[in-house]
Parts: sequence; structure tokens; C-alpha cells
Amino acid sequence: MQVIIPLAGKGTRVRPHSHLIPKPMLKVAGRPVMDWVMDRVKELDVSELIFITGHLKEQVEAYATGRYGYPCRFIEQRVQDGTAGAVNLARPYVKEPILIIFVDTVFEADLTVINRTDADGIIWAKEVEDYQRFGVVVTDARGYMTKIVEKPSEPISRLANIGLYYIRDVAALWGGIDHTLASPTNKGEYYLTDAFQWMIEHGKKILTAEVGGWYDCGKLDTFLETNEALLRKGAARRGAFPGVAFVDPVLIEDGVSIARSTIGPNVTIETGTAVVDSTVAHSLVGRNCRITGAKLTHSMLGDRVTVSGFTGRLSVADDSDVSS
Repeated sequence: MQVIIPLAGKGTRVRPHSHLIPKPMLKVAGRPVMDWVMDRVKELDVSELIFITGHLKEQVEAYATGRYGYPCRFIEQRVQDGTAGAVNLARPYVKEPILIIFVDTVFEADLTVINRTDADGIIWAKEVEDYQRFGVVVTDARGYMTKIVEKPSEPISRLANIGLYYIRDVAALWGGIDHTLASPTNKGEYYLTDAFQWMIEHGKKILTAEVGGWYDCGKLDTFLETNEALLRKGAARRGAFPGVAFVDPVLIEDGVSIARSTIGPNVTIETGTAVVDSTVAHSLVGRNCRITGAKLTHSMLGDRVTVSGFTGRLSVADDSDVSS
């Protein structure tokens, strides 16, 4: 099986200050999002990873080559026309069934269900209460997808599409993508899910499988929620810091110094950072930062950021300097 990992495509989301960092390489609970996702792929018999990148192709290639133990291919999507267009770029290189993973989420799923079904494809979903925010999967009584509806106003389904798909019948997928790319765009994009709908309308069976956990990494608030969930599931750790108050869960990497401060809950601080006379809660702090006399909450700091005397929320890029 080959794995397609689209990192580009119009509509992909990145935190505002991270335009120089590929989204899957942003860290949550101390590890890049892509590393959390690739932990799940280890369960499978994978022959190749195919990365569909945007303009940050070189950074992705430098990071991923040799990291996961599989041969890698990197293809740049120069025209950001949507997810169908992104996956279509892999067509000349696909020789077997494919797993498609959009890595702006961390998920918990048994991917070995692939080995136990004869369906033409699988779409993974998660039951949610706020179904109006998502594309939802509608199924028949046997659990096969009948359609996907974007942001429904009525609760026709609470199964949110998480962006994880297996396709056994790749010829049918290419037929669906051809149809999608030849049709008018959907809100300016060509959606991969429209190709799945074409497959179903032409007699293909796509099974719906639920995930045990699904953690969004697409925007700041959900990134922080994901950080907390992963910390509570075992990623949290810290050493002893005399005179420092902790509100767990927190992840304090080795090489961090903290004095006369309160840290937590839901805080990750990376190596080399120093925090003095400050309060930090619900925040992700990068490497080699300096935080002095500050009160930060719901914040995300890049590497080598200096914050002095600031109170409130921050979302700032590497090498920023913030003071009040």
C-alpha cells in the first residue's frame, strides 16, 4: 500500500504566524503533528510515502526523508485548486491501493481494519455534537457511506469527516477525480469528497469506520485543545523546579529553566526556554524563548521569542520581541 499525504491545497489551514513552517511540522505536546500521525501508519504494510507539498517543499523533504523508514516521494502542488487536485498529482506514481491522510489532525484509529474488509474504500469519521462545523458522512444501515454533506443545518448525521481515507479501487477514484476536475468548482475548489460521491453513485462501496479519538490541529484554539488531550494521555512530564507552582498537565522539556513562576494547566515548553516571574497557562512555547514578568494564556510562541511584562494572549512567529 502507498500512502498519500497532501500538505497543500487551497483551504488548508495554518496558524497565522507560521507561514514559513509546514503545518504538519508544527509541534503539539512536544512532537510535530506529522510524527503523531505516522505512529499509526507503522501498523500497516507500506511501500512508499507520497507527499504533496506546497511552496515549502524543501523543508518537508529535508524533514521527512529517512525519518519514517519508508521510501518517500515529494510532489509540489503549484496550483492550489483543492484536495482533488492535490491527490491527482500522485496518479502517475500510484501502483497499488492507497491510504490518504490529511495531517492537520491527530487521530486514534485501528487502521488494520483495512486488512479485514473487501470494501472499495474506507472513510474514517468521528461522532461529534457540533456537526454544523464539519462535513458529515451519511451512512446506510450497514455502515456504508451514501453521501457527504458540508456543514449541514439539520442533524442528518453527526459523523464528522476527519480527512483519513483508504481506497482499494484506485481506478474508480481516478474516475471520480476526473469527473470532479471537469465539473464547476465547489466554492472555488475541487473537493476529493466529490470524487468519493461519484464513486458511490457508480456502484462502489465505501465503508465508514469510526475513530477512537480525533484532535484538530488546524487553528490556535483547537491546537491548544489537542495539546491538552495528548498531555492527559501520557505526553506530560516535568522535572523538579523549586519555588515553581505547577498546575498539571504540563510538558517541560529538558533544558528549560523556570523561577518564581506558575505554569499550567495545558502548557508545553520546549528546550532552552527560560521563564522568570511569570504565569503561563494554556500555551505552547517554542525553543530558546525568554519570558519575564509576563502573564500568558492561550498563547503560541515560536522559537527564540522574547516576552517581557506582557499580559494576555499571543500568537507570534520565531524571533519576535514583545514587551509592554
